[in-house]
Amino acid sequence: MAFDYKKEYKEFYMPKNKPEIIDVPEMNFIAVRGTGNPNIEGSEYKESIGLLYGIAFTIKMSKMGTHRIDGYFDYVVPPLEGFWWQEGIEGIDYSKKDEFRFISLIRLPDFVTREDYEWAVAEATKKKKTDFSKVEFMTIKEGLCVQCMHVGSYDDEPATISLMDKFIRENGFENDFSDKRLHHEIYLSDARRVAPEKLKTVIRHPVKRI
Repeated sequence: MAFDYKKEYKEFYMPKNKPEIIDVPEMNFIAVRGTGNPNIEGSEYKESIGLLYGIAFTIKMSKMGTHRIDGYFDYVVPPLEGFWWQEGIEGIDYSKKDEFRFISLIRLPDFVTREDYEWAVAEATKKKKTDFSKVEFMTIKEGLCVQCMHVGSYDDEPATISLMDKFIRENGFENDFSDKRLHHEIYLSDARRVAPEKLKTVIRHPVKRI
């Protein structure tokens, strides 16, 4: 059976629908940066998703070709994630989507090296006749965070964030946003196939002890 990161690392991908503190270790990702409203057809955000999955599945299906990755094991591609921010704002303002800046990401298995990633970019470029130059290999250590499962529309996330803010105040923490520590979302549902009120999204914010 294929290794499923969501099931094997439930502490990172399947939190309860009440806030909790977690220490997130260093992980490697493929990532694409962009700006603008993610809901607009043809947006940089929608383009980023196609680029990420193009590389993610090239790596996953490398087992079918001649490129051998040391330590490879069969796995389910981890869920799509996103870091979001707006200039001059702590956290995000959902009423100003046109001002969004984002980094879209998909986690890489630990056995994928930078060299394997570079092979995948070259392979996907050749086979899919697509420019993957916007894709980056990124290493991120989030560290101390508060997270919570949000069930519902993305526009309803402020209610869950309010619960998170209340939780950290009551437990001796405060938000620790910076240009390196950002609002983080992990998408467990496919918005094309799941009703908005049933969408499951992990929301994660950087915190520090007061």
